[in-house]
Amino acid sequence: MSRIINIEPFKKELPSDFADRLGIYYTQQVTTFHKKANGQFFTPIPIARLLASFCDCSKARIKILDPGCGTVILSCALIEHLVESKNRIEIIDLVVYETDLELIPYSQKALNYLKDWLLNKGIQLNYTLHCTDFVLENATVLKENRLPSLFEETNFVDKNYDIIISNPPYFKLSKDDKRVIASQELVSGQPNIYSFFMGIAAKLLTENGELIFITPRSFASGNYFKAFRENFFNTVQIEKIHLFNSRKDTFNRDNVLQETVVIKAIREKINPNKKVLVSSSAGIKDIFEPTIKYFNSSDLIDLKSKEKILHLPTSDKEERILSLVSTWENVLSDFNIKISTGPVVSFRALDFIQNEYENGAVFLAPLFWLHNVNKMILEWPKQLKEKGQYIRIESNSKSLLIPNKNYILLRRFSTKDDKSRLIAAPYFCNYVKSNYIGIENKVNYIYRKDGHLDRDEVVGLCALLNSELFDTYFQIFNGNVNVSATELREMKFPPLANIKEIGNKIILSNDYSMNNVNSIVNELFELEVIMN
Repeated sequence: MSRIINIEPFKKELPSDFADRLGIYYTQQVTTFHKKANGQFFTPIPIARLLASFCDCSKARIKILDPGCGTVILSCALIEHLVESKNRIEIIDLVVYETDLELIPYSQKALNYLKDWLLNKGIQLNYTLHCTDFVLENATVLKENRLPSLFEETNFVDKNYDIIISNPPYFKLSKDDKRVIASQELVSGQPNIYSFFMGIAAKLLTENGELIFITPRSFASGNYFKAFRENFFNTVQIEKIHLFNSRKDTFNRDNVLQETVVIKAIREKINPNKKVLVSSSAGIKDIFEPTIKYFNSSDLIDLKSKEKILHLPTSDKEERILSLVSTWENVLSDFNIKISTGPVVSFRALDFIQNEYENGAVFLAPLFWLHNVNKMILEWPKQLKEKGQYIRIESNSKSLLIPNKNYILLRRFSTKDDKSRLIAAPYFCNYVKSNYIGIENKVNYIYRKDGHLDRDEVVGLCALLNSELFDTYFQIFNGNVNVSATELREMKFPPLANIKEIGNKIILSNDYSMNNVNSIVNELFELEVIMN
């Protein structure tokens, strides 16, 4: 506590600047492990002011919630913005949550200075600092559309906030975590706590209330956030989104490598024709000089779809590609084409995996790993330490094997520095003499379940997935290094005749280079101008 007492505001210092200094001092006092365990990534001042600038609320009395306040920098920046906007504000009711006991004295210090600063401007601040868990305290709001059971606790939850602003904690939760159990309506896989903050906050807004969050981009797609998207996008209407194109610049103080977005949403009736502002900047330096585009809400989210994937185009090129894709009507299942994840989980299959081929009574199938899959090329055998190239064919391993027929193999992960997210290689059944093959769990495989993929289908589909066109399309909605089977099932594809035409042209040219692939794809869809 004495350390806090020694930190005092400068004369005429803005509350947000004081809160920033408190945050810097605090980070110097605690370990990186402590910050990581609490999911703490302190908001830099320019980003705090960007979030604040998204607010349009104008009332004489305003109720604000900051559910993961830290040193209260976001609330300070927001209130400064409201005061500067010359709105006739008389009273501000501010509710904040913070669970880190080491951080709470810093939060208290910032709040007291904010109160004094507002008092000098003739504005009353009533604040409440909760040292309890925001999710556990408010998760019952997710159950507002169902009747509680006889044995269920129903605590009073305030649902009248005009503005909710937050940089929530980011970390994954186990399925038996109390917060996961309390927030089941938002869970469809491995949950991340930030989505609980967003989902609950959306339900706490008053009519026309504003939600302003900075979070990872990962919620925009993927099966893990499917239930969250269903709940969130049916509760609030997106109004503004800002993307940071740099992974490193946003939270550079904490050495965070993460694609982040700022999102503003309104609690109002969902209108698919509402204009949404999508802006982007490289990082912090050009944050107030962003590229700006406008889209209809329905162009970014198809609320009739199962996945409700959020598309975020930020350039003319991406906008034109999204426009092209929107004319396609098919998904892979329309062609009776399936996608699955490789069944071989290496640490569970150690008894069956071996590196060297052996003649005799042992029957072996080739085993394909992520490192075997390159753009348009399957590189096997390729020796890598502790990654055996074969898997035994025997009764106990049959569940790990798939029939030897034509496939497209697609990496499930790319590296953070890899320019391409989609990396696929063709596989043909004459590649090896075996009735079965093995595919490791970090590889997806594409196939025709009842039948086979023709050679032109394999090459054409593989070329499309590897193309600059599809890689750009994929990155419009995916900000992760993961390539999930769920996302690929939802992706739109051109007619099968187009896919086969691409395949035939590549086969006839006998040129599987990416230059040739992109040339053929761009020519077919008249993309020469768009892609340059």
